[in-house]
Amino acid sequence: MKKGAKLFIITGFMSANLFAASITFETVKENPQRVIPNTTTQLFSFHDIIKEPMKSVVNISAKKHVRQNNNIPLQMLNDPFLRKFFGEGFGQMFNESRIQRSLGSGVVVSSNGYIVTNNHVIENADEVTVTLSNDKTEYTAKIIGKDADSDIAVVKIEANNLTPIKFASSNDLRIGDVIFAIGNPFGLGESVSQGIISALNKNKVGINRYENFIQTDASINPGNSGGALVDSRGALIGINSAIISKSGGNDGIGFAIPVDMVKNVVTKLIQDGKVTRGYLGVIIDDLSPELEKVYKRKQGALVLDVEDDTPADKYGLKRGDLIYKINDIAIKDRVDLQNVIGDFKPKQKVVLEVERNKKEITLVIVLADRSTLTAATEGTVLGGLKLTQINDQIIQQFRLPRNFEGVMVRDVEPKSKAEKVGFQAGDVIIQIEDIEIKQLSDVDKALKQYNKANKRIYVNRFGQTILFVIQ
Repeated sequence: MKKGAKLFIITGFMSANLFAASITFETVKENPQRVIPNTTTQLFSFHDIIKEPMKSVVNISAKKHVRQNNNIPLQMLNDPFLRKFFGEGFGQMFNESRIQRSLGSGVVVSSNGYIVTNNHVIENADEVTVTLSNDKTEYTAKIIGKDADSDIAVVKIEANNLTPIKFASSNDLRIGDVIFAIGNPFGLGESVSQGIISALNKNKVGINRYENFIQTDASINPGNSGGALVDSRGALIGINSAIISKSGGNDGIGFAIPVDMVKNVVTKLIQDGKVTRGYLGVIIDDLSPELEKVYKRKQGALVLDVEDDTPADKYGLKRGDLIYKINDIAIKDRVDLQNVIGDFKPKQKVVLEVERNKKEITLVIVLADRSTLTAATEGTVLGGLKLTQINDQIIQQFRLPRNFEGVMVRDVEPKSKAEKVGFQAGDVIIQIEDIEIKQLSDVDKALKQYNKANKRIYVNRFGQTILFVIQ
C-alpha cells in the first residue's frame, strides 16, 4: 500500500516536470503605452456621442385602477354563513379601488411620435403619459400595439419633429463593447450609466417567451425599463428590459432586448397592431447527457409530444424526433427552435431536418398562426378576465411546482362580472365544465363549446380548489 502511494507521488512529480519543460508562454509586449489626453485642456468624454440619443429617450408614466381586499382572509370572505347573512356581495364590501402608477422609459423611433417601450411598463394601463427630454409638457399616449411574448410595446403621441434614435445591427455586437444605458431610474429623470456587453444571445432566463438577450453590467434600475442601450457611437443596440438581483437594486446583471428583434416587432406592431408568429405544435425539450447516448447528433430540440390538429401532426413529426436544422439554420436546443419558428410568418413553408431512429430525414411543413390558438390572450374573457399561459417565469415567481399546468388570471377588470363573482389576479383556471385546462387553447375550446350557458369554472387559489359560475 505504501509502496503504491510512493510510486504515485514520484510519477506525478516527474510528469509535472516534463510538462513544465515543454510549455511555452505567449506574452504581450512589456511596458505598454498608456494613453492620456494630449494636453491638460482635454478630457476623455462621450458627451458629444450621448447627447443625441438622450434626446430620443422619454419618460413614461402608466396609470391603472386596481382593487384590493384589505388583506381580509380568504376563508372569511368565502364563509357560507357570512355570505348568507350579509348577502352574496359580502366579499366585495372589503374591496377598495385605488390607482396604481408605474414609471418607465421609452425610445422615440419616428419623428411623428412613435415610441417603443417594454410591454410590462404599460401593460393593463388605463392611461399612459409621455414626457419628452428637456420638455415638461405631458403628452397622452395611444397604445398602438403590445407583444407580451417579446415584452415590446409601441405607443404614439401627437407630436412632430421629434428626434428618432439611430439603429445599429445585432450582427455588429461583440462581448466587451463599451455601451451606455439611458433611462429614467426611480423616476429621478434622465440619466446615463456605462458598462460593457457582458454576454450575447442569453436565453433560458425565464423573463419572456422569446429570449435572446444582451447581458450588460451597466446599471439598470427600476424605471430604466423601456430605455435605450446604445453603443459608443450613440446607436441603439437594445431596449433595457430586466435585471437579476437579490435586493431589487443593480447587481451588475442586466438584460436588454436586441435591436434586430426590436425592429422586427416594432414594424409589425405599427403595421398590424399585433405580432403574428408561426406555430409548429410540438412540446419540446433539450437533450440530457443520458439522451445524447441514443442520438447521433448532440444538439437539437427533442420532440416530447405532438399536439393534435397542428402542422407538426399534419406533416409527420413524431415523438422522439430530434430537430437539428430549420431552413439551414442550426438548432442547438429548444429555445433556438422556439425563437426560429417564432420569426417565421403563419402559412410560411419551412424545411425541417430531423434525426429519427438515428436516420436523417427532411420534412416540409406549412406553419399555422399561433395567435388563432391563443385567442384568450387578446382582450378579456369570462366577464372580465385577462389570462396568460403559465410559463417558467410565472412558475418561478409564484413558486409553483415545476410541472404545474394551467392558465393564470393576470388581471381582473374593475367592476366587471368576473370581479363581482370573486375572481382574483393570480387565480389558476384548471377546468371549465368538463374540459381540463392546461393551455390557452383549452380555454378557447371550452368557450366555443359552452358559448352562452352558465359555466362552472374550477380555480386553484393558493392550493385550494374554488368553484365559480359565470356566463
